[in-house]
Amino acid sequence: MVKEIAGVGLPQAPGAKASAKPSKDFGEFLAESLEKVDTLQQEADAAVTRAAQGGGDIQEAMVAVEKADVAFKLMMEVRQKILDAYQEIMRMQV
Repeated sequence: MVKEIAGVGLPQAPGAKASAKPSKDFGEFLAESLEKVDTLQQEADAAVTRAAQGGGDIQEAMVAVEKADVAFKLMMEVRQKILDAYQEIMRMQV
């Protein structure tokens, strides 16, 4: 049995009740994701600064930088998909 959960058609357990409204809309989800990417980048900057000053571990700094890099690349891919979808909609004839 497939029901729409939080705006996405996902399987729902039998007997489970679907909420009337998703807990977050797309704009809130996008804003929260951008904040998380920003936080990861700030943490990476802080870890690199600590490592450069001799107070932090270089491995910790590299892991933080890679996390921030992967999150940023994912954000850019999502942005590109959104732009592609928008352009496709604009090409549609009404």
